[in-house]
Amino acid sequence: MSAGATVSTTYLELSQDDGGAHKFYEVAVDGQTVTVRYGRIGAAGQVQTSTFPTADKARAAAAKKVGEKVRRGYAPAVQGQRAPRAVTRRQVTSAPSTARAVAPVLWRFRTGSAAFGIHVDGERCWVGNQAGDVYSLDHEGGMLARFSLPDGVKCLVADDFWIYAGCDDGKVYDLSSKLPFAAYDVAADVDIFWLDIHEGVLDVSDRNGGLTVIDHEDEHQWSRRSRGEHAWLVRADDRAVYHGHHRGVTAYTPDGSRELWHTDTRGAVLFGWQEDHAVYAGTGHRVVQRLSKATGAVEATYGCDSAVYSCATSPGGRFVFAGDSSSSVYCFDRDGTRLWKLGTGAGSALSMQYHDERLYLVTTEGSLVCVDASEAAVAAAQQGDVPVARDVKLAAALPTYVPATTATAVTTVTQAPTGSVVVECVQNGGRTRVHVLTEGYEPTWNVQFPRAIREPGARYVVDALHTAAGGFYRVRGDIRRLL
Repeated sequence: MSAGATVSTTYLELSQDDGGAHKFYEVAVDGQTVTVRYGRIGAAGQVQTSTFPTADKARAAAAKKVGEKVRRGYAPAVQGQRAPRAVTRRQVTSAPSTARAVAPVLWRFRTGSAAFGIHVDGERCWVGNQAGDVYSLDHEGGMLARFSLPDGVKCLVADDFWIYAGCDDGKVYDLSSKLPFAAYDVAADVDIFWLDIHEGVLDVSDRNGGLTVIDHEDEHQWSRRSRGEHAWLVRADDRAVYHGHHRGVTAYTPDGSRELWHTDTRGAVLFGWQEDHAVYAGTGHRVVQRLSKATGAVEATYGCDSAVYSCATSPGGRFVFAGDSSSSVYCFDRDGTRLWKLGTGAGSALSMQYHDERLYLVTTEGSLVCVDASEAAVAAAQQGDVPVARDVKLAAALPTYVPATTATAVTTVTQAPTGSVVVECVQNGGRTRVHVLTEGYEPTWNVQFPRAIREPGARYVVDALHTAAGGFYRVRGDIRRLL
């Protein structure tokens, strides 16, 4: 606060009874400085600070911002009088399996809360639950790390090396280093159902059937309202964004300028998967349908015995897997012939992923389950010969990482280690951007960076930067403040 100055604050809210917007906007003027805070009612929100040549210009800029919001329907309010709007929790039922045999479960980890998020790569298995916990394990169930996020995890998605968790607080956290950070803050009137990220561009499907696209600087790019509601499927590639809802699947151009195709599916879409040339939609009408990415044509149908909660494929779609609402998992060949059906032994699979002849499931019981999906193991299981599942225990000394909320929470160094990269926060057009100081990089490109630790003039050291297709850099490895 400026010495002797009086801070003038205006607080506005916009709340719609139909389940739409429920957000606030606050403008504070302190001398020549204008601070804007905005977000979902009840949340801390995002903060932007701008400095002006004179106090009069600062007051004029603040008045303009307030006027724009009032014209959009915002009104003066008392902070704290309106309660945060309850987020949508996925209400699911899970019946006992009707399969005659149980899947060959190698190991399982009980997270303690219903789990939706899963990602498996060449090094780790990730699981996120409704309590806001994300755990990483090796492929044999060895515990590696825990991330404690502020709210429930709706899904986990990967974009090359980077792992992201979409949470009920409307934020999307980057978990790719020891310092998890909120990489995106989704608009306050968007109730997230599912996410995908492609080359740093975030695609969000929501309760109302909307599709929202946000760029690497957390800025809105475009949005579309689909033909249906309850959009649980969103997948993206270089050619299109594929959006599944209760009326089917719709494909849009990456810039949202036009619809490419729409296909009515057999039942509301409850989950989706993609391969290079096809989108797979699991539906409430007990089927998975394979749709051509080029035309939307239904290429194959995979019939299950109950509503399909999740699906996945082996590489190239050679095998198709599905999990139903009756705690069963299925395997089909590419053309739709059912090869096997087995009970999970741990509830219904809400998400799944295949990797290296293993099928990984997260379930209504909150478990991460590793199933041996090899031909020999499944054949033995169908005859009643299954391994004794090993229960993974939570390690008492497990490293736990929480998001940094201020720059002071970041580890500091006095000099940049050899081979590291130095970046600097700079004021640009009223926003704080991050540019590279180390030689050999494009100095005008922005760096995708945690907003909570951006301070004009602050410098940070990162392990590495990678070029993204949109003409910006992404951080890989740890972030430390350079003093």
